[in-house]
Amino acid sequence: EGLPLCVTISLSAGCSSMVEQNVLMRKIAAVETLGSASIICTDKTGTLTEGKMTLIKMHVGGSDYDISGKGFDPTTGKITRKEGGSDASGDGGVRATLGSAILCSNTKLNQEADPDTGVMKWIPRGNSSEAPLVVAAAKIALKLETLEKCLERVYEIPFSSSRKMMLTVTKTLKSSDLGHVAKEGHTAHVKGAPNYIMDECTSYMTADGTVLPLDAETKKKFMDKVDELSEQALRVLAIACNHLGQELPFDS
Repeated sequence: EGLPLCVTISLSAGCSSMVEQNVLMRKIAAVETLGSASIICTDKTGTLTEGKMTLIKMHVGGSDYDISGKGFDPTTGKITRKEGGSDASGDGGVRATLGSAILCSNTKLNQEADPDTGVMKWIPRGNSSEAPLVVAAAKIALKLETLEKCLERVYEIPFSSSRKMMLTVTKTLKSSDLGHVAKEGHTAHVKGAPNYIMDECTSYMTADGTVLPLDAETKKKFMDKVDELSEQALRVLAIACNHLGQELPFDS
């Protein structure tokens, strides 16, 4: 009968000791496991404190870009060239990258009233990994709802742990704000793990929107950039697209 009491007292004493080290716990039983931990791996600060991931860097065709702003509000912040800090919202490579990124996403961004305060907030509905892409695209006036009126999605292969990528196919109905998609016919849009996607690529787009052959040397530079960003504790995604022509190369 005295055992539960002794265990509770011991765990309570452990909680007091942990509090002195600035460690807070909701459940007293967690102190035993947490107290014996030697290494704790955590995600980036914003993800922990706010539950939000944001896009802060881009690399397009050998050029680096910074994305400012916090949270999911697309009206704050902008996309600028890292070298010089000039506005990059009109750069062909930036618009193509974010355009294909949101065309290969299912996340929507809308303003909704907070149920507690009534204050209007920007809320993404969908995959948390896609939300940063949708927000960044909205900063340069690219919205999935608008693009879908010109580029109809006709096929989708969801992300899988084995393929490490997601793919969508759009059919061009009329001209859009994106210059890199097929003028007629179909375009495939892919996002996922850089090493898996790079293995399938034969060309790349420069910062001004020009398409060049992707040789081994250039591919190595891109993979070195992926490693550089990963070392900064950033999650890195690659975006790619391909023109498929009028007829799909598979049975729809």
